[in-house]
Amino acid sequence: MSRGGSDKTDESLKRTNLMNFRSLLVSSMLLRVFLIIYGEWQDSHMEVRYTDIDYTVFSDAASLMASGESPYKRTTYRYSPLLALLLVPNSIFHRSWGKFIFSASDLLVGLFIREILKLRKVSEKVCTVSVMVWLLNPFTFTIGTRGNCEPIVCAMILWIILSLMKGNLSQAAFWYGLVVHFRVYPIIYALPIILVLDSKLFRSGQKPPLEDWNTLTSSTEKKTFRLKSLFSRERIMFGLISGGVFLACNAVSFYFYGHEFLHEALLYHLTRTDPRHNFSIYFYHIYLHYERQFSAVEKLISFLPQFTVQLALVFSFSKDLVFCMFLQTVAFVAFNKVITAQYFVWFYCLLPLILPWSRMKLKWEGLLCIILWIGAQTHWLLWGYMLEFKGVNVFLQLWMASLVFLAANTFVLVKIIQRHRFSPLFGQYVSSDGKNVKKLD
Repeated sequence: MSRGGSDKTDESLKRTNLMNFRSLLVSSMLLRVFLIIYGEWQDSHMEVRYTDIDYTVFSDAASLMASGESPYKRTTYRYSPLLALLLVPNSIFHRSWGKFIFSASDLLVGLFIREILKLRKVSEKVCTVSVMVWLLNPFTFTIGTRGNCEPIVCAMILWIILSLMKGNLSQAAFWYGLVVHFRVYPIIYALPIILVLDSKLFRSGQKPPLEDWNTLTSSTEKKTFRLKSLFSRERIMFGLISGGVFLACNAVSFYFYGHEFLHEALLYHLTRTDPRHNFSIYFYHIYLHYERQFSAVEKLISFLPQFTVQLALVFSFSKDLVFCMFLQTVAFVAFNKVITAQYFVWFYCLLPLILPWSRMKLKWEGLLCIILWIGAQTHWLLWGYMLEFKGVNVFLQLWMASLVFLAANTFVLVKIIQRHRFSPLFGQYVSSDGKNVKKLD
């Protein structure tokens, strides 16, 4: 075939792939619109509501803000004022406004997943499957349509990754400061991001080189991170911009809402002690001792296992940035003092970005991990049902189910690490004369 014919074939294939992706995106959008409309019907006609209770909290806080009052007058609203501000149209246009915002963010995550994988030259077939893991996942397409705000956080985190990959350091820093203000947990990504900001990459005047999907990395030596010029210009700039945005957002929020904002949106999450049953292994101890006041040391001691695991993961896998962030998130959720189902979406959005580098086959090892994780969760939910709806005293059994769930999370995490093909996000920098290749450590 001639060169011209080959180019035409490639162009035709690209158009076909783009049309297929657009079809997937449109069908995903229609599904979400249908679920939002259906949710309105179910809320009006059935005893069990489709809408998440958190959405009612968000909407009430937004209504208070619209009337000039503090959103923190709404009990249990413990989020940034930005979230209430986004949902002010709920009380002006329609109460489902926020659900459309969250679902649009959900679709944006799908777009960003595809763009990130395409930048790393992942094949179209694998790329499509990875996007489908997010867009067609029943958990993810119901989380936004039920009124949970987590898709906004997921979209911002993926946009930060995309900005870093394109060399837009200032943009990545701005959004990172904003997302940590919006939701505190992404603070765990600060160290691995700082570590990958090599000055040779971001001073080259062009987009930093990325490691391709088919590049083989066999040396275990690459897993260790050697610190060179930790206080480089790029790292300092990222820290100053992201820290400045974070402090500015908090300062404005404090100016309008004072100590209410400081306590509810920030300090509460650091010292939270929730006696309600949840997936965490800590809930039973908190339940038994909730009547007495926990000291600040006791409240913070539960962060020690999290902190230790986070450091181990960062210094082992930080070069493979996206994989490191995924591991961090799973570990952070698994060892947290409070775990609810909505937290799982934090690592679901990163899962499609690591699948192309996994050597784990769906049959049988992948299937085993899925069954084990879902089985441990279902086992916990059965005891939760007995306690919540039947009123049976099964606190001890529920706590043991939490231990089983932690063990399942740990097992799956270890399996994922064992089957992952390590691949640094950034590759080699080739100097302008094309002859000098410098390895980035």
